[in-house]
Amino acid sequence: MCYKIHYCSINKKQQFYYSMKKDIAIRPMEYVGVAAVAPDVAGEELWDIYLFNFQDIAIRNILVTSRGYGIVDGEQLETSSLRYFIDNLGALEFTKVEPIHIELFGLNNEYWVSFQSHDYMYDKKFTFVANSIPEAELTLIPFLNKMGYMIQ
Repeated sequence: MCYKIHYCSINKKQQFYYSMKKDIAIRPMEYVGVAAVAPDVAGEELWDIYLFNFQDIAIRNILVTSRGYGIVDGEQLETSSLRYFIDNLGALEFTKVEPIHIELFGLNNEYWVSFQSHDYMYDKKFTFVANSIPEAELTLIPFLNKMGYMIQ
């Protein structure tokens, strides 16, 4: 790898940072999805967020960062950022990432997923836009056979 050293001043503090060459190939992330899955019991207030691997090979070193943000009743709100590490997710497998309370559906809920596959690092943001999970538009989530909303 080739690095260039840059010098900058931020808030009167001197920092050095490195940037890689601009010609590194960026590969699109495919065959990975995030789903918000409705509870089995009607009226339950906790949904579940799942990560799916639709590839024929395992993915590894998975880091999922979740956060919520948006404006509710004219006030800017932001949740804490939570990070989850998953060592390995096999081919055509899924795992539960976190529960989410239905009150948070009024915010944009962002899941930033990074993982290694084919000796390359992939990352992508999956965002459930505020109020975008109406129960009328739920679909059957593969592997789980439960109703929910999936982003791929």
